Amino acid sequence: MVKVAVIGIIAAFLAMVVKKGQQEFAMLIILAASLLILGLALSRINDVISVIHIAEDYLGNNSIYISILLKMAGITYVAEFSSNLCRDAGFGAVGNQIEFFGKVMIIAISMPVIKSLLQTISEIL
Repeated sequence: MVKVAVIGIIAAFLAMVVKKGQQEFAMLIILAASLLILGLALSRINDVISVIHIAEDYLGNNSIYISILLKMAGITYVAEFSSNLCRDAGFGAVGNQIEFFGKVMIIAISMPVIKSLLQTISEIL
């Protein structure tokens, strides 16, 4: 975690210094640091994936819910990451549209869960 914090702080300071002269390079520094931090995060994901496989084995046929949950989490991270980059670059409207699209995608992906919930409720009633 300390490594990620140091990368972020160094990138922010470099971007502040470079931003005075050439704003485009400041954005590239922030983008490079963000991608480096993302790469470090993805390198640690093997532990999470192994636990997910264990949970899928326990759930059997209902493991579709885990994949839906993972897709929703992925959409959330990608939408937030990209919208923040757009905002930092001065394109807040594009960032807002990315977030909106992410929310719509989360609703669309959750439809099988909602459908299953409604079927379960109708069977009870």
